[in-house]
Amino acid sequence: MSDERTGARELQDLLSRTALTVFRLNGQFLSVADELARPAGLTAAWWQVLGAVLREPLPVSGIARAMGITRQSVQRIADLLVDRGLAEYLPNPAHRRAKLLTPTATGRAAIAEIDPGHATLADRLAKALGETEFAETARVLERLSAVLEEIGSPHAEP
Repeated sequence: MSDERTGARELQDLLSRTALTVFRLNGQFLSVADELARPAGLTAAWWQVLGAVLREPLPVSGIARAMGITRQSVQRIADLLVDRGLAEYLPNPAHRRAKLLTPTATGRAAIAEIDPGHATLADRLAKALGETEFAETARVLERLSAVLEEIGSPHAEP
């Protein structure tokens, strides 16, 4: 019984370490993203929402799912981006009320301003971690996110 409790405690410690590290990383990434986005007249949150629709227009709910943030937060940011001429709403053939968000030429130009700093940071991280470890870090974080999505609520039955 004691071994089971010790094993369970070790697993809880791993979960706590992982969560705390991800929380810290989130703060670090938001800080870096704000610094990279500021010269382009964006915030990290604006960059995040614009970035989600660079390849294709999406409804607010689709952006929220892709980014792992609330629909209300995305809606607020999307409306600000539209008000500032960085994005626009398009009709959605699949859903009359859920319009699609897409960047304007001004929004794409703002994102393009971020690219050189983004590339520099990517190079610095690759040099510090090594390209293989950098790629493995991304893979492990993507896998962790997928598994959390798969298992759902902490109270769901296994």
